[in-house]
Amino acid sequence: MMEDSDFQPLLPSRSSDSQYGRYLSNVQNRNLYLATLGAVLGPLSFGFVLGFSSPAISDLKNTEDPRLILDQETASWFGSIVTIGAAAGGILGGWLVDRVGRKLSLMLCAFPYVLGFALIISAQNMWMLLGGRVLSGLASGVTSLVVPVYISETSHSGVRGMLGSCVQLMVVTGIVGAYIAGMVVSWRWLAVVCSVPPVLMVILMCFMPETPRYLINQERRAEAMAALHFLRGPDVDHEWEYRQIEASGDQQEDGLKMADFMAPSIYKPFIIGILLMFFQQATGINAIMFYADMIFEEAKFQNSSLASVIVGLVQVVFTAVAALIMDRAGRKVLLVISGVVMAISTALFGVYFRISVAHVNNSSGVTSPGEMADGPTDPLAWLALVSMGLFIAGFAIGWGPIPWLLMSEIFPLRARGVASGVCVVTNWGCAFLVTKIFHDLLDLLTSYGTFWLFAAFCGLNVLFTVLCVPETKGKTLEQIQSYFQQSPERGRVFSSSIQ
Repeated sequence: MMEDSDFQPLLPSRSSDSQYGRYLSNVQNRNLYLATLGAVLGPLSFGFVLGFSSPAISDLKNTEDPRLILDQETASWFGSIVTIGAAAGGILGGWLVDRVGRKLSLMLCAFPYVLGFALIISAQNMWMLLGGRVLSGLASGVTSLVVPVYISETSHSGVRGMLGSCVQLMVVTGIVGAYIAGMVVSWRWLAVVCSVPPVLMVILMCFMPETPRYLINQERRAEAMAALHFLRGPDVDHEWEYRQIEASGDQQEDGLKMADFMAPSIYKPFIIGILLMFFQQATGINAIMFYADMIFEEAKFQNSSLASVIVGLVQVVFTAVAALIMDRAGRKVLLVISGVVMAISTALFGVYFRISVAHVNNSSGVTSPGEMADGPTDPLAWLALVSMGLFIAGFAIGWGPIPWLLMSEIFPLRARGVASGVCVVTNWGCAFLVTKIFHDLLDLLTSYGTFWLFAAFCGLNVLFTVLCVPETKGKTLEQIQSYFQQSPERGRVFSSSIQ
């Protein structure tokens, strides 16, 4: 079981802690916030990709063009195929981030975003629609890997949790933006709106620096010092932070080899990272967000699009709350609270559908799990909305932002590209599996059985967090790396007091 006290400071003397505290007290964060803003326009684009499917599917089911009409099977592909592109983007991003750098990798991913939406805008058949979704998914996969790494490597421990949580905040903001825009414009114009954020990202990132850790690893000292000066302001000892990063000894001159995965500093965080991504998707979050309109239609809401927007706004608010408290509450406690809330809410959602099915059976003797309801609003529909809102709130404060944040914190620099790439592939591979078989689960397990299955996985999330996930609040990346390098016995001797 991993505890906060397991961490060994990079320099175990109290004088080094006080020196780091003085260093942080003189840091100016204005330019760091500006660099983060440029980077998180990528996750905003990513959110538009995820949110696009829900209103677009509703439009394309009723389009007058027979070449573009979506039935249940093609709708499931339209919603889920983006995850295949994202998994490929994880592989590509893992290769790019170590070879061309964090900044350039982020700028390059804007092109498949724009090209993918351009293909959707001009679509004349189903293959153009699916091709556009794959390309935008490819860009999303690169973004989901590169942006957390960029923010983690440019931030300091005092604000890293807050800024890292902004990745998920911008994703959910993009989802809600797509939902709202989809209520007032057609799907083609919605694709035009979705192509704006990546263009803005490229423009702003042109003026932002590469991460100091990447530059130090590449032995580009002058550029690294300039980046530290930009990110920390003129009133701190940039040479001191430079030496701390350099002293970690995390070099990758010969590249990462398979034998390196035998080292605890790599295989321990690697296993934790993969399981974090698996359990995040096992909650069913992407299936729920992709098919939000359909779920609320089944729950007999007269305005399912409005209900989806309300749920999306709940996610934005609670993700913002998570960002504000992340560096004070800690990662681990928020993961536990998040898992418990999601388990309760998905169980309640299952209860709603169980009551609904029983009511239909008693009144008409006919029901079909996953069948769309055309009748009047169900008097118990509020239970579905409350359950969904509670689930989204729970996800937003923990299992939404924290797996991505931890992915960017726990891997050593020389393994960050490869290990993060595998984690992104795991995440999006599981997302594809869950979203693609969601309709099949509804038919096989019924609506209530499907949500009870998600509830069981949420319970497992809590157990995994308690037993396996370390607390990284207030720790430098070098301290986190030092923890995984040491034996459990030695780890308990030291305690990091940096706040």
